[in-house]
Amino acid sequence: MDTSLVYKIAFASLRGINAVMARELMARLGCEEEFFRASGSRLAAIMGFRNRFMEQEYRGKILDEARREYDFVCANSITPVYYTDSNYPTLLSDCDDAPLMLYTLGSADLNHQHTIAVVGTRNVTPYGLDFTDKLVKGLAERVQGGATVVSGLAYGVDVAAHKAALRYGLPTIGVLAHGLNTIYPATHRSVAADMVRQGGGLVTDYRSVDTIHKGNFLARNRIVAGMSHCLIVVESARKGGAMVTAKIASGYCRDVFALPGRTSDTYSQGCNRLITLCVAKLVQDVDDLIEDMNWPCVKPEKQNSQMSLFNTLTPDQTAVVQYLATHTEAQINRLSVDLDIPVGRLMSALIELEFQGLVLAYPGGSYRKAQP
Repeated sequence: MDTSLVYKIAFASLRGINAVMARELMARLGCEEEFFRASGSRLAAIMGFRNRFMEQEYRGKILDEARREYDFVCANSITPVYYTDSNYPTLLSDCDDAPLMLYTLGSADLNHQHTIAVVGTRNVTPYGLDFTDKLVKGLAERVQGGATVVSGLAYGVDVAAHKAALRYGLPTIGVLAHGLNTIYPATHRSVAADMVRQGGGLVTDYRSVDTIHKGNFLARNRIVAGMSHCLIVVESARKGGAMVTAKIASGYCRDVFALPGRTSDTYSQGCNRLITLCVAKLVQDVDDLIEDMNWPCVKPEKQNSQMSLFNTLTPDQTAVVQYLATHTEAQINRLSVDLDIPVGRLMSALIELEFQGLVLAYPGGSYRKAQP
């Protein structure tokens, strides 16, 4: 048994101890084990006040729980990350209310150079889902060195962000409001397993013996915000967990972004308010985010992708794409005459180009080249 780790687990479990107080105590005592060996009067003398965590009975109970937690951690390949460890999230360590211990499952880099938190309502709309998918896809394709997506594994925007990251090959981290002995909601267990398998992971500051209660879900939001370089609120009502997370992130001096929406849409009202109050910046697409964060961008190889595109098109399809690239818009009859392609054959080419997302159909039988 690693007794040093047992004492660290126990020390991190003490109520009312933050990193500032922990460092002060360790400077006086030398190590966590000495904290549990010291008398209550000695601790009171060192700190200049009395507190429940100084009582011998309380410290004994915490130590017993820590031994059981140590066994659970070892049996389930969980990695405890202490606030003094080099792999503890650097951004989070700067926050006054950062936990002393994180319990992690998986191989995710907790200090990735581009870490983005994506949060929002559990009642996500198609508008929010579409934005989340395009945002994460853009991060995967455009950000040099990739990005890590952080969220809370909850219903709605959270799990949509995790799934999008898995879909586009980005590591994604779920911050839980409970111990790693369970997954809530249970319907997201398979997503959580995929996150761990595909280079992401699960993170929590709760032990397996800790009771799950409502307050945990708000408390864990400080970790979501604290370990990320920026936070995006996709959709939210005027009140909700995402709004709380945005305010926490702003308080940590993180860049906060919000997706605007119609004033009549319930789940855009929170985002619109964050923008109005200058808590969040308006974001429309991944380019807004990359530009504002000044992240290095992968330059698309337009010439190569264009050559590849034309190699997969039929002569009729290629002629249509080239024509629309220079003529902005054209009706089917004009295309037929100018390209000398019979209408029936032309319709077949246009339908296939629409399916490939290369051409857009407009009212009145007009067509335009889709923008990349």
